[in-house]
Amino acid sequence: MNDLRAVVYSSSYYKDWNNFLEIAKNATFLFHRNFMEYHQDRFDDASLLIFKKDKLIAIFPACKEGSIIYSHKGLTYGGLVVGEKLKFQLILKCLRCVLEYYDEQGFQTLEIKMIPGIYYNYPSDELSYLMKVLDAELFRRDMLSVVKQNTHVRYSKDRRDGLKRARKAGLTIKSDDEFDTFWNEILIPNLKNKHNTEPVHSLEEIKLLKERFPENIVQFNVYEKQKLVAGTTIFITEQVAHSQYISADATKNQTGSLDLLHDFLLQEVFKEKPYFDFGISNENNGLQVNSGLQYWKEGFGARAVTQDFYRLPVSNFKKLDDVLI
Repeated sequence: MNDLRAVVYSSSYYKDWNNFLEIAKNATFLFHRNFMEYHQDRFDDASLLIFKKDKLIAIFPACKEGSIIYSHKGLTYGGLVVGEKLKFQLILKCLRCVLEYYDEQGFQTLEIKMIPGIYYNYPSDELSYLMKVLDAELFRRDMLSVVKQNTHVRYSKDRRDGLKRARKAGLTIKSDDEFDTFWNEILIPNLKNKHNTEPVHSLEEIKLLKERFPENIVQFNVYEKQKLVAGTTIFITEQVAHSQYISADATKNQTGSLDLLHDFLLQEVFKEKPYFDFGISNENNGLQVNSGLQYWKEGFGARAVTQDFYRLPVSNFKKLDDVLI
């Protein structure tokens, strides 16, 4: 397997890295260096590029803390990102190359947040299979609520009733990228009061990311006359429209603001997308589900897709030598 080599990412590989995403079968804009580096001050980057001779065939977004490699703590998902033409044997070799490199550098453990399959441009579950071979520990599993757009599942009665209330109230929807009011008056207070937490992205960060990825990040807001009463921040990839943030003011149950908004997104804006991802309703490291939130999402026809989190010793790379017979 010495025909492959791992190279640590540096700014000199900026174009090579980003250009590779265009031909990868399991990449999204989250792996673009302009996205990964918006919060580079929080993470110590340890990403790798895998070359076969002089050709880049895979990348591995990662950061490091002590003796642990993470792929990637600052991203929703991570793992080995591979070219669309790569087959299983070469993907196995790429993963072995990654693990062996980290082992040689003295790291002990790798943690991976797997890419949910709905985000693939082409089937790409090789890494999931190899986790079993490597005796990786499945230490967490989250559950996404996903609508498959061509299934035409009927809304629940509660969602239909919410739509009626919203239309009667005369609410309007705008894609105006008004982040300031949504963040400061709705999202931040709600997260603080309900979960004692903050958005993953600060207002300044989401506005910066919007500037860098104007086609991939869009804010939709709901107004009652001139007042912003609800909104959602959508991350758009080739296969999926994902609600990164969903929040509304205290009138949401009376006015049906979020029902109106997501009906509009599902039936109009993203009706041609293969999937609409409402995200997780998990709490307590994935062991519990917020039943009210899950009920609301399922009312639109969303059903479960899982995301797995694995932990393994990097020294286990030798286990890959016996896979191919």
